[in-house]
Amino acid sequence: MGEAQELQLSIMAQEANEASSPPGHTNVPNQSLLPRRRSFNWWLRVAIYAFLVIAGQSVATLLGRLYFDKGGDSKWLATVVQLCGFPVLLPFYCIPTASRNPIIKNSTVQFKPQSTLILASVYGSIGLLLALDCYLYSVGLAYLPVSTYSLICASQLAFNALFSFLLNSQKFTPYIVNSLVLLTISSTLLVFQGDSADDPSGGSKTKYAIGFICTVGASAGYGLVLSLTQLAFKRVIRKETFRVVMDMIVYQSLVATCVILVGLFASGEWKGLKKEMRMYKLGTVSYVMNLVWTAITWQLFGIGAIGLILEASSLFSNAISAMGLPVVPVLAVIFFHDKMDGIKAMAMVLAIWGFISYAYQHYLDDRKSKNENKNVNGEVFKASSLEKING
Repeated sequence: MGEAQELQLSIMAQEANEASSPPGHTNVPNQSLLPRRRSFNWWLRVAIYAFLVIAGQSVATLLGRLYFDKGGDSKWLATVVQLCGFPVLLPFYCIPTASRNPIIKNSTVQFKPQSTLILASVYGSIGLLLALDCYLYSVGLAYLPVSTYSLICASQLAFNALFSFLLNSQKFTPYIVNSLVLLTISSTLLVFQGDSADDPSGGSKTKYAIGFICTVGASAGYGLVLSLTQLAFKRVIRKETFRVVMDMIVYQSLVATCVILVGLFASGEWKGLKKEMRMYKLGTVSYVMNLVWTAITWQLFGIGAIGLILEASSLFSNAISAMGLPVVPVLAVIFFHDKMDGIKAMAMVLAIWGFISYAYQHYLDDRKSKNENKNVNGEVFKASSLEKING
């Protein structure tokens, strides 16, 4: 995680050691392979991004379910509002920021800035995949209870782990494997979910199956989107700034929004939106406010998700998202009176257990990083002391 940050810090430390040592002096071990110790500012940024992910995802999912419960029926419109809120982020471009981690200058490979065509193809391809992914999520949310939908979404961590292994050389440990297995079982349990009064499919097994398949497909697609985003940061963009995060969100959302708008007009659903707004059970104003706040909260979620990719990895970003998923079923029981039966409760426990297992692995990694840096600092101090004595 954070390969560019770790490598840059290691190179800077190594240069400082080489500058203070006489030619040929090799008492200090090579630090380039050491993981970077996380600073307070890093943890603060991660905490902010994590809050945006959990809060944005929870609120947006509940608003989406409210839209369908109170008379909304357009899956294309429900998809558009997941993507079209990016203009509210445009004022953030006015914030002056410096590159926190530019391309490593001392690398043996000299990188050239990518052309506009290459960047456009990256944003365009991810945007197309994002559009399909959001539409599948809308279908799943329309046909499944929100608690069932959210627990199935926990499987996105397993899919992301697979794609991260294939695309980003993600290393698996026993705790991560345990986490993925638990989250997969948690989602699989919901296949055996029986009919319930809170089922928006009206007891239709066909709609329930379609909703289940679409949600699983959307979870796989989202895992792929996160892994491709991390790959784009590492191999194509090769720098980490706030503007880069904004570009990734805005351009891919622009592409995805255009695709979904084409689908909205091509399907003919746009013709019934005026009637749908009049017939909305909570009133016209509530209808509009639901759509507006759904759009805003999904954008907050997007900032947090891509920020966590930049700070750590796509798998870590998805793990934080998975941590927030058990929150939604609890809120659904409170606000939508979903039934929490034995299968859902077991699935929730397994999902929480899976996230704890994953979080514990990150705790072990951070502790190992601190110990290794402490040992190396001790060796550097001893080397410097011996050098002064011999000098």
